[in-house]
Amino acid sequence: MHRSAPRLSRVLASAAVPVMLVAVGCSSGSGSDSEKNAGSSASGSPSATPSEPTVEPAKFSDLPDPCASVGKKTIEDLVPEAKKKGGTAGRSNDLSVRAGCSWNGLDDKGVKGSQYRWLDVGFTRFDSDQSLGSGAERAAGDYAKQIAKAKAAEGAEKVTAEPTAGIGEEATVVTYGLTKTDEDFAYATVVARTGNVVVSLTYNGAGYAGAKTPAVKDIVKGAEKAAKEAVAAVDAMAASTAVPTEKGDATDDAKDTADPKSDPADSSKATSTP
Repeated sequence: MHRSAPRLSRVLASAAVPVMLVAVGCSSGSGSDSEKNAGSSASGSPSATPSEPTVEPAKFSDLPDPCASVGKKTIEDLVPEAKKKGGTAGRSNDLSVRAGCSWNGLDDKGVKGSQYRWLDVGFTRFDSDQSLGSGAERAAGDYAKQIAKAKAAEGAEKVTAEPTAGIGEEATVVTYGLTKTDEDFAYATVVARTGNVVVSLTYNGAGYAGAKTPAVKDIVKGAEKAAKEAVAAVDAMAASTAVPTEKGDATDDAKDTADPKSDPADSSKATSTP
């Protein structure tokens, strides 16, 4: 009887070992599956909040010379006897952002009186900014402000504002009368926008020594003609400031075209940048 007790204890102990191993194995497998499921869930989760869309790049990165933006013939017609044929440039801290030029002259006709004319053109360019908007959007905002400014000219009388076609992407002509130096002046301001640039051109005139004040329609006609030329000068900047293709591409392609031994496939290397 005393011998059977130890033997029974050994049998019971041996039987308990496999059970413990199975329990441990199940526990280990369960933890592994949980980790796999967690990893799968993480990889399938949505990505972080997408970044804000990039604003449209500005069309123009520079401004033309304002004193050369209106043709010499047009200056001669609109401002006879201009004091400075080449115009007087306005002051600016950055001519690529803001620039202007003006002309004025008195055409003295003796006993028939004199005619005074003044022409001014100004450019303002806006860059695209992620927080402020695209250059075109910012220019559109300034376009509206410039129209309001012209309409609110101090002492202006009989103010009118009408949209006009054929000058940039949008344009408005503001006309008004103004009395100064005891003379009646006729004014026309054309505010136009092309891309991210606002053009503001003012033309005015008066008759001195008994000469008649110029007709408003003639002042408007002259202002619109000069504004078209100024806008065209800005538009021409798009081609002159376009990003060039890689240096040597155009020359290499020209050589390939002229050389009958060249590989026809090479002609596709050059790309034209708008």
